[in-house]
Amino acid sequence: MAEQAQYEELVRQFSAFGAVKREMGRILPSDCPSGSAAVLTLLSRHGDMRMSKLAELLAVDMSVTSRHVAHVAERGWIERSPDPADKRGRILHLTAAGEDRVREMSRLTTELLAERLSDWTDEEITLLTRLMTRLRASFDDCRSPHRAPPPDQPEHPTRTPAITQ
Repeated sequence: MAEQAQYEELVRQFSAFGAVKREMGRILPSDCPSGSAAVLTLLSRHGDMRMSKLAELLAVDMSVTSRHVAHVAERGWIERSPDPADKRGRILHLTAAGEDRVREMSRLTTELLAERLSDWTDEEITLLTRLMTRLRASFDDCRSPHRAPPPDQPEHPTRTPAITQ
């Protein structure tokens, strides 16, 4: 098991990682802020879904999700159609224009990473990817409503936004 100092250094690195996320956010098209980009990315990755599922994946409440969805719908990047299982609900679907936007964002972020990590070896990039995937998997259980909280935490802790997938 790691030492306390190693976990403290990890906390410092996570805090500093915000600079990386901000730099990646700066390259997004001006009409597609990070919340909208997250909506498009999640729909591209997971397919059609209800707004409640999107809110869960974004780890934000429905009002925030609604604003992001309205923004991308106004631009024609998604369509909202009635849910056949529940006519009160809506199913969100990525349009062809939305798929184009996702491909463009992917191209821009890939180019930025290729530029910034040009002095990294393939093995280092593979290791970073593997470790980040493992780290995310370690936190996936945190979203499960059936997981009991640690003894020193309340039953219903305040939900904090996750780093965007």
